[in-house]
Amino acid sequence: MKNNNDFVVTPYEVQGKVDYNKLMERFGTEPIDQALLERIRKHTGDLHFMLRRGTFFTHRDMNFILDEWEKGNKYYLYTGRGPSEDIHLGHLVPWIFTKWLQDKFKVKFIFQLTDDEKFLIEEKLSKEETYSFAIENACDVIALGFDHKNTEIIIDTDNAQTFYNIALPVAKKITYSTVKASFGFDNSINIGSVFYTSIQAVPAVLESVRQGKNIPCLIPHAIDQDPHFRLARDVLPRLGYYKPASIQCSFLPALGGPEGKMSASDPTQTVYVTDDPKTVEMKIKKHAFSGGQVSVAEHRKKGGDPDIDVSFQWLKILFEPDDKKIKTIEEDYRNGDMLTGELKAILIEKINTFLESHRSKREKARDQLDNYLVKD
Repeated sequence: MKNNNDFVVTPYEVQGKVDYNKLMERFGTEPIDQALLERIRKHTGDLHFMLRRGTFFTHRDMNFILDEWEKGNKYYLYTGRGPSEDIHLGHLVPWIFTKWLQDKFKVKFIFQLTDDEKFLIEEKLSKEETYSFAIENACDVIALGFDHKNTEIIIDTDNAQTFYNIALPVAKKITYSTVKASFGFDNSINIGSVFYTSIQAVPAVLESVRQGKNIPCLIPHAIDQDPHFRLARDVLPRLGYYKPASIQCSFLPALGGPEGKMSASDPTQTVYVTDDPKTVEMKIKKHAFSGGQVSVAEHRKKGGDPDIDVSFQWLKILFEPDDKKIKTIEEDYRNGDMLTGELKAILIEKINTFLESHRSKREKARDQLDNYLVKD
């Protein structure tokens, strides 16, 4: 999708400086306003820092979810990803927020690993490779601490019978021209990729199918995945289901600058969850875009710009939940009391502390896979 500013946002490609206000207009989502934040706070007691700071900034039908909740009707959570060899920090943003929602509302969570989609989209990958990636990615999900009694991790090819039977009626309602326009496909795309969006709709109704009645579904996800769920919202009511609701976040920027989003395919622009401390330090020091001045003297005089500084943005979006601390860092950097090197040092320590714990939990997660994985 392109607009006049020449930025592209699809589930398979993000390019340019994303204007999130224009993207909301283009996608037809609603901004998260103060009234909605207060409705959420009423049920959670507090607000996750990703809500307070606007990382999760737009939604579809969150008020419907809260209306149903207040009537005593539980909803369930659904999100997922196309499995890859390396999980990077940007992938964790919606997952961490989803865990907060699960903890606060005590609801079921379905995580979909779309090994079939990855196989169809990535020409060089085999089915065996994408399935192996899915198993590894499942370990990263488990490592975040989701309640195993209330969490299902579904690898698509392990649930082919269930998914295919539910997807067929969805597929019958979606035309090729709609898919082509929504995802930016051209005539060279394989037919499996065109069919796939009907598969991604399945978890949004899976609990309704299982229970034989409509169960509201809330999907936390990054804004680039909206086309999948926009199509689902159009089709599912025609099959007698609720529209899935969604709450959507902006991107964790790549190391090289505040535009676009992090990509797993470029190691110079990305920190992976498997990066060791020295690699993290090297990447942040060498590649993290700075909002500072060209010299220490000038920085002390003019101050830095945290709005374009990637280290600060990473702290704000993911690694510093304390509002007082992030405000102090922002003010010190903006007025020149904190140098770029000092800001980067704070981020490096935060990342490495997190990753050390995550790697340990990830290894333990291998022994817990059977508690989470669901198969036909």
